[in-house]
Amino acid sequence: MNFDTLTIINLFKEIDYNFNELVKCLLLSGINGLISSGVVFILLSPLETFFSRITDIKLLELADFNQPLLKRLMLEAPGTYHHSLTVASIAEHAANAINANALLARVGAYYHDIGKLIKPEYFIENQVAIENPHNNISPTMSGLVVISHVKEGVNLAKKNNLDKPIIDLIEQHHGNSLLYSIYQKALEKIEISSETEFRYPGPKPKTKEAAILMISDSCEAAARTLDEPSPSRLKDMVEKIINNKFTDGQLNDAPLTLSDMNKIADSIVETLIGIHHVRIEYEIGKEKNG
Repeated sequence: MNFDTLTIINLFKEIDYNFNELVKCLLLSGINGLISSGVVFILLSPLETFFSRITDIKLLELADFNQPLLKRLMLEAPGTYHHSLTVASIAEHAANAINANALLARVGAYYHDIGKLIKPEYFIENQVAIENPHNNISPTMSGLVVISHVKEGVNLAKKNNLDKPIIDLIEQHHGNSLLYSIYQKALEKIEISSETEFRYPGPKPKTKEAAILMISDSCEAAARTLDEPSPSRLKDMVEKIINNKFTDGQLNDAPLTLSDMNKIADSIVETLIGIHHVRIEYEIGKEKNG
């Protein structure tokens, strides 16, 4: 056997050895990947709970409209369900405008009013072809019913094992703001001893997302009351709402700058204009575009 033949044989042996090592490495890598994935899958939920964090994966899971609470909202309180979807769109765009967690803002908005499931007929968005039940009770009782939807929402969220960041948004989305219209009725009937009876219990928003949700919620509700939601009227309305929240101290605990609030206002106005856009009326027989 000459030198060239021995060289070729040794070369093939080395290649065979390296191939076997490669196969072993690939197998071990695959096993390691499976084990790591399993550990992450098992520990992810407990770690989220322990650190009061929520991942995008969990948020996307909660955003599924087949979630039990969202299905209940759609069937039992359709007006609130539609309101929540609209608020979610407004909040998501506003969060993007200031680089906050847009997904958390959107999903939190889906669930922020789940407490209204307890007495949906007491909230105006659900009062279709029925008498307003607040007409038959005192302003004090009206205030208690409306304010209770926050506590009821927190209770429902806990019973359904929603994550703490979502529960915080539910709890903080009204801060300790005043139920102004009901408070005024109470003043007229002289049945009030303290303004605090007509304030939500709080706490005030402590995150950018909670503050955005509070503002978006108020703006969406107010926009529905405008007879002619023109861009200028929407802009004035949004600026007034944000200013009122600011002067009432509702944004004191939220890490928002004045620049953030201006960006939030601009974003909300833009979104509301898109939602309440005024279409041009055309004469019958004329071509319509859009």
